[in-house]
Amino acid sequence: MDAIDVAIVALFAVGYGALSKVVERTPLTGPMLFVGFGIAVGSPGFDVLDVPLTDSGVELLAELTLGLLLFSDAIRVDLSRLRVDFALPLRMLAIGLPLAIGIGTILALVVLDVTPALAALTAAILAPTDAALGQTVVTSKQVPMRIRQSLNVESGLNDGIALPAVTVFIAIVVLDEEFSGAASWIRFAAEQIGYGVTVGLAVGFTGGVVVRWCSDRDWMDATFRQIAVLGVALAAFTLALAVGGNGFIATFVAGLAFGTAARETCRHVEDFTEDTAQLLAMVAFIVFGAIVVGPALSELDWRVALYATGSLVVVRPLAIALSLVGAGLRTPTVLFFGWFGPRGLASILFALAALAEATEAELDPMFVVVSWTVLASIVAHGVTATPGAAAYGRWWAAMDDKHDMAEAVPMAEQRIRGGREET
Repeated sequence: MDAIDVAIVALFAVGYGALSKVVERTPLTGPMLFVGFGIAVGSPGFDVLDVPLTDSGVELLAELTLGLLLFSDAIRVDLSRLRVDFALPLRMLAIGLPLAIGIGTILALVVLDVTPALAALTAAILAPTDAALGQTVVTSKQVPMRIRQSLNVESGLNDGIALPAVTVFIAIVVLDEEFSGAASWIRFAAEQIGYGVTVGLAVGFTGGVVVRWCSDRDWMDATFRQIAVLGVALAAFTLALAVGGNGFIATFVAGLAFGTAARETCRHVEDFTEDTAQLLAMVAFIVFGAIVVGPALSELDWRVALYATGSLVVVRPLAIALSLVGAGLRTPTVLFFGWFGPRGLASILFALAALAEATEAELDPMFVVVSWTVLASIVAHGVTATPGAAAYGRWWAAMDDKHDMAEAVPMAEQRIRGGREET
């Protein structure tokens, strides 16, 4: 990206920030405007922001944004509380996410003209959700806390949990000819995941202990405490790559370990990491609109449209419904969970990260499908968030004996990407 490209994005960021509270009072959402602006300044519009997908700056943006989002999501997770309080998100993550990848793969094989590996990669990239695209759903007081918190926690963690699958499927698409058998693939997957987890645990926990120990003795300036948090994330990513592991897996695990070791010390420091990640996320949405969605607009056909629609109205709702069998939830709640799983930033960044490993030609079918699915989700989930939350809230308000309903079980507040709220 040259200086003009950066200036265009920076000026839009300032303009959006100046009117951000006004936008909150409209049906529009930030991602809608970011992607729309990207399309307007990209090749379908004024063709001002013209950056090739293979540009090294695009790869760097994707890696930085995904790494920081994974780290900032993970650092907020209290594993002990998650084990006790979060039965619903655990069901959706442990059962629903793999089911979504499996159902999405089958749908891709039936509808799209792609190889099994590319079908699985497409499904894995589109499995994670982004609560920020339907912000009202996770912040509205009309929705029971257990429901909005479950969606919030699920969306904050499912991109990290989907990472191993995305990593392995990218490798299968790109490196298939370099591996001779199942043993080679098992070894590769074990190295990527095993080294990533090991480095993440070591760097994250050690960094957390050092920051906590030095802060408790008043040796560490508050500013450098914030910088140290970013340093831990960067160190985990680069060291994992150096030893042959996956940097994104290492970054996510490092966030979990760092939060466990230094949760009280860094209770507010992680805000700096999250704010930095959100700035990069906004840029990523603009770049996505300009260089990914723009070219894909002319490539829509019935297969792409059918898969994008099926991903939103069949794949996730079915996977979530199956994962919640036996949870004691009413049908409106299951439907609410199933619909409000917007596809957004994680899918965009996974797709861009895949490009760093493969050629654009190899991944072109996947890029078209991901582009249209995310674009449809940004609009559909953004528009339905407020009325959907209101309708569900009215149903909930009309219920008698709420205390006996599974939806009413109280949950401790836990902040993940997508919502900041009080208990």
